[in-house]
Amino acid sequence: MSRLVEVIAALREHCPWMGALTHESLVEYLIEEAYEVVDSIEAGKEEELAGELGDVLLQVVLHARLAEENGRFDFDDVARAITAKMVRRNPHVFRPDGTLQDSFPATVEEIVQKWDAVKKAEKPGRSDPFEGIPPHLPALALAQKSLDRADRAEKAGRAGKPDPAVVPVPVHETEAELGDYLLAVTAAAREQGFDAERALRGAVRRYQGREEGTP
Repeated sequence: MSRLVEVIAALREHCPWMGALTHESLVEYLIEEAYEVVDSIEAGKEEELAGELGDVLLQVVLHARLAEENGRFDFDDVARAITAKMVRRNPHVFRPDGTLQDSFPATVEEIVQKWDAVKKAEKPGRSDPFEGIPPHLPALALAQKSLDRADRAEKAGRAGKPDPAVVPVPVHETEAELGDYLLAVTAAAREQGFDAERALRGAVRRYQGREEGTP
């Protein structure tokens, strides 16, 4: 990691193209590289995954370098912050000092409850279960994430949004009604344990004449 940080610092100083990058101009590359990781995973191309993850890591290091040049933070700060966050948000595994607990919860539900409790303690003023969901997620991913949040809020005894009816809904003529239909389809997929976003990507690949697992 230290060598990668050194290489990026040198490129920022001596490469005109790298030197002209900004947080804003890097956004499109970060999104593109993240989707290439998704493509590698869904295509089962494990031999490509390390390289694609490296491309995502490059984006993180670049953003950290830009911030360091402006005196805000550096890569070490990023690593320290996420490490502390993982320890803090996983008290079922770690003690506050970072050492391992003597025993661990048996169910995923217990883990989710502890995670949500820590997040709520961090931001006690947050009452909206949808706060913090990136608004620019792809539409179906955003719908499924929102349904998950509402369900978790309800299970935790907090006010949430009721799930849309998980029943077949006919497609109507207006865009608003079509949106309601797609939300209901997402809810039905979630009830059956499916990932609606991945299912749609697969359907698009088939529509394009591309078989599952091919580029």
